[in-house]
Amino acid sequence: MLVNQLLSMKSTSGKPGIEAQTILTIRSDATLGEAVKVLAEKRIGAVVVSDDGKKPQGILSERDIVRQLGAHGPDMLSTPIAEVMTREVQTCAMGDDALVILERMTQGRFRHLPVVDQDGNMLGVVSIGDAVSGRLKELAAEKEALTGMIMGA
Repeated sequence: MLVNQLLSMKSTSGKPGIEAQTILTIRSDATLGEAVKVLAEKRIGAVVVSDDGKKPQGILSERDIVRQLGAHGPDMLSTPIAEVMTREVQTCAMGDDALVILERMTQGRFRHLPVVDQDGNMLGVVSIGDAVSGRLKELAAEKEALTGMIMGA
């Protein structure tokens, strides 16, 4: 399974080629408090930081926020995201293998991966949950095919 298939599974229409998702971003000058509100309202675990809404400059996860709160207390909520975001954003491309990105996320201990085109513009975001779900669907299809072969179908 490829990343483009993971994105199309997230599509509300379920049709390949249809925009898979709205890419939620937040500006780097927004505060941690504003990011907390966005994460809570949207019920998501991370948000891509991008001042132009096209190219990822960083990523901010719930883990990043909890670490800051644990180290510095609630006063950190007024801090600009640019000061605490993960700047070295890992990305993937539409043609990347979903199993490979699942391994990257597991080894790198991160859960969200922006999907970018050749110019670095975002096309979507895949989560480790998306990759696991895609892999489970692949395994179910393989099981069904093998069962059919064994049963002589």
